[in-house]
Amino acid sequence: MSRRIKRMNPKPRSRDERDDARPLKARSAKKAGPRPGGKPPRSAGERAERRGPERAERRPPKAAAQERPAPEKPVEALLPTKVQTVTVTADENNMRVDRFLEARFPGLSFSHIQRVVRKGELRVDGKRVDSKDRLEEGQSVRIPPLKLDAPKAVGELSEAAQKTLKALKEMTIWEDDDVLVLNKPAGLAVQGGSGMTRHIDQMLEVMRDAKGQKPRLVHRIDRETSGCLLIAKTRFAASHLTGAFRSRSARKVYWALVPGLPKPKQGRISTFLAKEESEDDTIMRIAQHGDEGASHAVTYYAVVETAGNKLTWVSLKPVTGRTHQLRAHMEHIGHPIVGDPKYFNIENWQLPGGLQNRLHLLARRIVIPHPRGGVIDATAPLPPHMQQSWNLLGLDASRFDPIENAPEE
Repeated sequence: MSRRIKRMNPKPRSRDERDDARPLKARSAKKAGPRPGGKPPRSAGERAERRGPERAERRPPKAAAQERPAPEKPVEALLPTKVQTVTVTADENNMRVDRFLEARFPGLSFSHIQRVVRKGELRVDGKRVDSKDRLEEGQSVRIPPLKLDAPKAVGELSEAAQKTLKALKEMTIWEDDDVLVLNKPAGLAVQGGSGMTRHIDQMLEVMRDAKGQKPRLVHRIDRETSGCLLIAKTRFAASHLTGAFRSRSARKVYWALVPGLPKPKQGRISTFLAKEESEDDTIMRIAQHGDEGASHAVTYYAVVETAGNKLTWVSLKPVTGRTHQLRAHMEHIGHPIVGDPKYFNIENWQLPGGLQNRLHLLARRIVIPHPRGGVIDATAPLPPHMQQSWNLLGLDASRFDPIENAPEE
């Protein structure tokens, strides 16, 4: 009995012996985890150290690649590091305080601008200001230390942007450091609208300078009207040119083709115009003084040349700048512009053969004082469809334009 009991209850084995008797997979699983109440398993690096420097060199620990130092995060710049006082330049005259800070420090956030102005940390001639207040040339501006984002590198233009820039250069008829005059083609809108993806204002994005400022529209012409479009390349120019339009010191001349012969051959059209909107369209109607939304509009016109009393080339000088002013005024005196889809309403009128049924209206010339002295005087050529009509009708584009003698008021 005793011998059988000995065989059934063998001598207890040590822990190492028991581990050796287990399957390899079970032993590995046990060694991988921490021992209860004991130290965590050694890392590959620690095991390499215990093996000695020579073995550690021969078998580098796998964790070494994971222990590389993380790349340093970019440190936000603080510019300027000290309080500084600057003087408002001529280019910055009449600029809002917040726009002034944006122009001087392109990396400055909107919230930071509002905060330094609201707290009174920014002073103009020693006084607190509002962010919408306008500055004057020569004023002294105290600027506190500012927290700026790191400046963004100016990248190269994409292929599409290069094509856009080339298209703008091909339109250019007058340019210097402050002003750009484009010969806008018929059919290209000045600003965006419903379903419109390409227009002048969007195209000007490719002309942003190193500070992120893009050229600005000074005035607008209708989508189907071709010719001179004035663009300001700097804030300084934009302020002066828009002021010239407000004071009516800018002179614009338009050419148009109309049916019949206006009488008298030279005249002044003075009416009130109001916008009339429908589900399908928006037009300007002749209104009465005091009508809601009515604005006074004045246009001078002059006959330049006729084609058999059937069609007449007229020159137009708008004194005011109302929407569709020239188109509505010519319709008002019974001679709507040829090809006008909104205002040409003569019944049973047939377009002469060879003429395209497109708006025959050209922003021919613009004359305006230059912001830095002198005068800008730009002239646009006839667009292709109008040049075709002039050729077919035998009209001479080099003839004297009698609108030159029209009053400025």
